[in-house]
Amino acid sequence: MAVYTDISEDQLRAFLEPYGVGELLSYKGIAEGVENSNFAVHTRGGQFILTLYEKRVRREDLPYFLGLMEHLATKGISCPLPVRRADGEMLGELAGRPAAMVTFLEGIWMRRPTPVHCAGVGAGMAAMHLAGEDFPMRRRNGLTLEDWRPLWKDCLDAHPAMEAGLADETEALLAHLERRWPGGLPEGNIHADLFPDNVFFLGDELSGIIDFYFACTDALAYDVAVALNAWCFERDHSFNITKGKALLDAYHAVRPLTAPEIEALPTLAAGAALRFMLTRLYDWVTTPEGSLVVKKDPDEYVRKMRFHQTIGSASEYGLDTALRATG
Repeated sequence: MAVYTDISEDQLRAFLEPYGVGELLSYKGIAEGVENSNFAVHTRGGQFILTLYEKRVRREDLPYFLGLMEHLATKGISCPLPVRRADGEMLGELAGRPAAMVTFLEGIWMRRPTPVHCAGVGAGMAAMHLAGEDFPMRRRNGLTLEDWRPLWKDCLDAHPAMEAGLADETEALLAHLERRWPGGLPEGNIHADLFPDNVFFLGDELSGIIDFYFACTDALAYDVAVALNAWCFERDHSFNITKGKALLDAYHAVRPLTAPEIEALPTLAAGAALRFMLTRLYDWVTTPEGSLVVKKDPDEYVRKMRFHQTIGSASEYGLDTALRATG
């Protein structure tokens, strides 16, 4: 349940007043998401999502997150538009937490995405990357290559009896990535967490991208690698090359991948799998029972790590090698 901080009706009415969205009609907690407290709010002025930012989101990062959403929305990307208060600020405070309101997006997320949905997210991600080119703010990715070894050490310190096979495997992949991690790829503002529950559809049409609270400035192709991991594997952990082809070809048709990006894709995908394995493992071994943090099984990403290390070229993900790479 993603309501870690409860709010009263009187608190919410006082919070809403400077936003000029009209009389409060109803509100309820949203039982999805794992980082923040979210509420669906209905006022005379429309429907909104209210987010209270919990301790795992740094307050100093919020101007970047909210500013990026506003920038993308004004450039035609279907994402939440932050609501500004009468004083022009987007960020307020509610129940002792930083809080913001954004517009409501229609749609549902796909529990079992099809190749059509994968194509939609590929095209939508590429459009988002292009729209973010002139956003002036930058934010370092706090979960990239140089952060993975310290995170792995924290996991080992918390769980010294780590399975020997997994420990050896992780050490070997870390060492490989530290030697081979690509540099000089095109950079920009990426979502960095583009999982199915962060993308809404109406039927087969993408209707919105949400939850930009891992967004950062990094290699654009790394975002593609995250999406391959999130969208193109089946429940038995097998890779679906039809979905991979749909996602990659649709992305490439909107923002052509460069030759170095295509060459780097297997390495980036293995790194993305390691990143999500490590954050899941960290929560798994450090979070006490009964905590508000939602723990996810890291084994899914152990399997994905292994798969990516068998890949020799992006064509094995389904990318049409006849497509002309740029650069």
